[in-house]
Amino acid sequence: MIPTAIQRFVIEDFEPSYLALLRSGELKHRVEAAIEMLRSCDACPRNCYCNRLQDELGVCATGRWAKIASFFPHFGEEDCLRGWNGSGTIFFTHCNLKCVFCQNFDISRRGIGGKSADAETLANMMLYLQEKGCHNINFVTPEHVVPQVIEAIYIAARKGLYLPIVYNTSAYDSLKSLALLDGIIDIYMPDFKYWDSYLAKQYLRAEDYPQVAQQAILEMFHQVGHLCFDANGLAVRGILIRHLVMPGAVEDSKKILDWLYHHLGEDTYLNIMEQYYPAGMVNERRYKELNRRVSRQEYFSVVQYAITLGFWRLDYRWRWGI
Repeated sequence: MIPTAIQRFVIEDFEPSYLALLRSGELKHRVEAAIEMLRSCDACPRNCYCNRLQDELGVCATGRWAKIASFFPHFGEEDCLRGWNGSGTIFFTHCNLKCVFCQNFDISRRGIGGKSADAETLANMMLYLQEKGCHNINFVTPEHVVPQVIEAIYIAARKGLYLPIVYNTSAYDSLKSLALLDGIIDIYMPDFKYWDSYLAKQYLRAEDYPQVAQQAILEMFHQVGHLCFDANGLAVRGILIRHLVMPGAVEDSKKILDWLYHHLGEDTYLNIMEQYYPAGMVNERRYKELNRRVSRQEYFSVVQYAITLGFWRLDYRWRWGI
């Protein structure tokens, strides 16, 4: 028997929300508005206003079509996403943030290996992952390709896509894009990286990141609410928040937790991650303060603080001694 505290986060007879939009005709209208956004692009907070329909490039270095680094059933995500057949991840090339420590630096900053994919191709990737038995479609770093994602979901849904959609983001998202995604995305998975604007400027190249992330997460929560599961324990709808503990930034992490508790509450499903390692531009000469792993003490002090605040839905997979 499922405990009462858990039962309220179980959804029976789940259907992805985008299917209702498809039936009503609204999804087609969203596609039209999304494509028009590319004409003077403000799909993300960078607001480059370049004409991506003509392949003009802004900060994200992506023109009319999204570039795909890889797509495959991923078994490294949270248990509620990976299940037993994997999460159907589609990794986009490039990014609208410029994290100096990015663990996918060759993909996000250098654009190595990315191949352009039109909407039909991207839709077929989703259907392929569905045929492989994946439990969801998981878009990784999609902030700069929201219009392309919406366009492809429309095609895939018309061809029989029925899996929940996961929006796996840095939280550097525009409210305009999120409005277009309302009713299309089932699971938002933002990573709230830094609270301090100075740290965000130094390490993400986006001084406004903390403010943008707060607004974006509130909008995501407004759209989908707390994370819910089906009877098999697979996530189907809601918000799952990630936070990667960074070297020397325990107090910054605590401020993020304070904000999340105050605005989203104790029922927030939270993954506090410790798997940071030096990558990207970080080395013994540049950003040397980040040139180490997070200590056991740093990580557990953040987890303990979350528990003390009252968070109880913590993701515990891959944790030291837990």
